[in-house]
Amino acid sequence: MKEKVINFQDKFSLFSDQWKPKIIAQMNDYHFKLARIQGDFIWHDHKHTDETFMVIEGELRIDFRDGSNVQLTAGEMMVVPKGVEHKPFASKECKILLIEPAETINTGDEKHAITAPSDVWI
Repeated sequence: MKEKVINFQDKFSLFSDQWKPKIIAQMNDYHFKLARIQGDFIWHDHKHTDETFMVIEGELRIDFRDGSNVQLTAGEMMVVPKGVEHKPFASKECKILLIEPAETINTGDEKHAITAPSDVWI
């Protein structure tokens, strides 16, 4: 086995587009994806999988349909259970790591202008 260290900041330096997750590693059937985000995303859910958000840099708010929200800062994470409608938001650019099954679409079943390809590696 050849060990491979992945440096988040090195990977983030390779792209600047927002809301377009990039795959940096795979473990079994799961992808680890980095994304830069700012502003409001869309309401969506993932009917068949949980979704993990880890904040690398900045602040992330995740809103839920019941009116509640969760605030995350660098070094914190949250798992959004499958089927729970949510909407990420960052007032300033936030760098996150997502962990989700391969081929998971960022907008769930919602087709939208910000729907990103699910197979982009960096």
